[in-house]
Amino acid sequence: MTTHAKICGLSEPATLDAAVRGGASYVGFVFFSKSPRNVTGEQAAMLASRVADHVGRVGVFVDPDDAQVKETAAAARLTAIQLHGDESPARVAAIKALTGLDVWKAVPVRTAADIADARAYAGAADLLLFDAKPPKGADLPGGLGLRFDWRLLSGYRAPLRWGVSGGLDAANVREAIGVTATGLVDVSSGVEDRPGVKSMAKIEAFLKAVSKA
Repeated sequence: MTTHAKICGLSEPATLDAAVRGGASYVGFVFFSKSPRNVTGEQAAMLASRVADHVGRVGVFVDPDDAQVKETAAAARLTAIQLHGDESPARVAAIKALTGLDVWKAVPVRTAADIADARAYAGAADLLLFDAKPPKGADLPGGLGLRFDWRLLSGYRAPLRWGVSGGLDAANVREAIGVTATGLVDVSSGVEDRPGVKSMAKIEAFLKAVSKA
């Protein structure tokens, strides 16, 4: 089974190019003002213009309004929308209808119940992205370098596609893939030198590790 990789929170041409060159299936742009990885629609459009059509361009939003998601998706030539807030299944379905794009729903995980509850998004989202649940009161819903117990996904069978995020890096991603048998891994802080500053070397190492899993 091939495991695809997404490098998220890209904001500079050099690291974007490194992700594409290294074989990332998806690149991610964050549109959330509180994030150190936040980019404008104009910045994302410039970056997206460097990406070959076979690489997916995913926009990450947190409880966006219709105008933000529609205008940004068009400007940045997005191929998928990732929702990382408190969006309900109905809201996810509405954004899919609005944009006509695949919609990924991030699911914060601490216990098996969190994974079971995610089935409510079947028929609304196209993909579930299981991420570590942030601490109470955290300013960011993701990109914190936290991981959850991957064994919760061992043998998991979902009604839709799914992936794993949260605390991944080159040193542990092969273990994560081995435990969960996921078809998608998503990394942000695990390929950074500091929050918001991606490392070309860490991106390369991560993608090499995924290819060998």
